[in-house]
Amino acid sequence: MATQDLISKTAGSVLSARITPANERRANRRCKITQLMRIRPSDPERDNFEDLRGSMSVSRTGVYFQTSEGAYELGMRLFATMPYTEGAMAMSHEYLAEVVRVENMSNGMVGIGFKFLMQMGSISSHSYGISVSRK
Repeated sequence: MATQDLISKTAGSVLSARITPANERRANRRCKITQLMRIRPSDPERDNFEDLRGSMSVSRTGVYFQTSEGAYELGMRLFATMPYTEGAMAMSHEYLAEVVRVENMSNGMVGIGFKFLMQMGSISSHSYGISVSRK
């Protein structure tokens, strides 16, 4: 019987460690990774901007970062290129994303969270020197 009590207490402490606050909506763990991103609105009717920022945390389903750009709104659709680099052998991925969090920070920046909706494709800036012209 003492063994059963020990197992119950151990299982109870493990379960209570996994309980998250009620306002926590994240389903995936986040990694604190700084990765350069190129972010721009996908809606052609919005004012165009290009925001080059480093991520603060990344999960399988989304990204959080801080910016000084004030044009972000909840529900706004974005094109996000990650990791963004202009190197000759760069291999980036472009995603369609949606803003799910906008919070004003005490330092004057704006905290933005977006979720990935779909991968648009891979972007390679490498040129093999082949030029095709059509007449």
